[in-house]
Order: sequence, then structure tokens, then C-alpha cells
Amino acid sequence: MAHAAQVGLQDATSPIMEELITFHDHALMIIFLICFLVLYALFLTLTTKLTNTNISDAQEMETVWTILPAVILVLIALPSLRILYMTDEVNDPSLTIKSIGHQWYWTYEYTDYGGLIFNSYMLPPLFLEPGDLRLLDVDNRVVLPIEAPIRMMITSQDVLHSWAVPTLGLKTDAIPGRLNQTTFTATRPGVYYGQCSEICGANHSFMPIVLELIPLKIFEMGPVFTL
Repeated sequence: MAHAAQVGLQDATSPIMEELITFHDHALMIIFLICFLVLYALFLTLTTKLTNTNISDAQEMETVWTILPAVILVLIALPSLRILYMTDEVNDPSLTIKSIGHQWYWTYEYTDYGGLIFNSYMLPPLFLEPGDLRLLDVDNRVVLPIEAPIRMMITSQDVLHSWAVPTLGLKTDAIPGRLNQTTFTATRPGVYYGQCSEICGANHSFMPIVLELIPLKIFEMGPVFTL
């Protein structure tokens, strides 16, 4: 979960998020190098009074500064496309969860467990216990196993919503009349928080998402849902 004064991204809990953080650092280094080069050229232009006639009309230099940006774009585009295709892969999921967005709460359905359905509402401040997070904790958490591919089927019953959990690298729109899907594999247990990331009305800020990830052996022992 994010903390106060955090500058970077949240710690990754899935292979997709690890790839996204690596790509973020890769692109950021390229941006830093470009900014440094441009600022250095501006500094030299403003501080020197000499004019070199050899570079005022140089075909070689014009060729370099035309090809170099194209090469940089390719270096950014290739890993970006690779991650994009990785996020769309669905390889024999072990569990399927259906998430339905409402104004302003979520409904979850465990399709592999006899249609287990429950609603997940944000906890009001009066019901918070010591250690609970204001505006983030819910009355019913989504309990899922780690180290198992999970498929999320996401839709909405009224307006546009967005099901997002940053630490897992997930953000999928919930659209009325359309069923979107995304997959993830969590790598470590814990409680992870997300929120609706699409402005959906007056109480848009009060649609938290809480995933409780537990070891697969414990999950297979039986129902662990507290409804």
C-alpha cells in the first residue's frame, strides 16, 4: 500500500507489476538522458560566442539527430508491446471471480464455488477497528490464493467504473453491458488495497477494493469467507 510522501511505485505483488516497474525505470532513464543532453546543448548555446561553420550545415549531424530519436522510440516501444501482450494472456486460470460495479459498491461472485455472491461496502468511520484504514477497508474482503492464476471478469450494472489494484498492476474498466477480463498471479500473501479509478458519481471516492491473499494450501482447506 502507498504511504505518505511516497515517490515511486508500490512494491510489486505479481509478475506483471514487476515488468511494469522495470519498464518504468527503463523509460525514465531514457528521459533523463534526453533531458540532460538537451539542457547541456542549451547551456553551450547560451554561454559560447563562437560559431563553428563546420556544423552550421552538416549532413552527418542532421542524419544522426533524425535516426537517433527513431532508435529511442523503438527501444521504448518493444518492451511496451511485450508487456501489453503479457497482460492479455489467459492461460488456464485456476479460479474465476466476477466483479460487478454499482453506485457505489462492488459485488463479487465466486463462479467456481456454487455461485457464492456477496457485496463489498466501504466501512463507515464509526465501524472502523484499530488498524483499519479509513476509506479503504471494506466489510467483506475478496479472499484469493497466491501462486495460482486468477481470472477476473469485470462489468458494471449502472455507470462506468474501473477495478484497479496498483500493487498487482491491474486496472480494468467496468462497462455496463460488456464483460472485460484480466488475469493475475499473486506472488506473496497479504492484504492489498485498490479503488475505483473511473469517476462514477458523487461517492466515487468511496468504492474501495480489498484483496486478502493467502497461501494456496489454506485456501484449498475450505471456505475462508467471513460474510
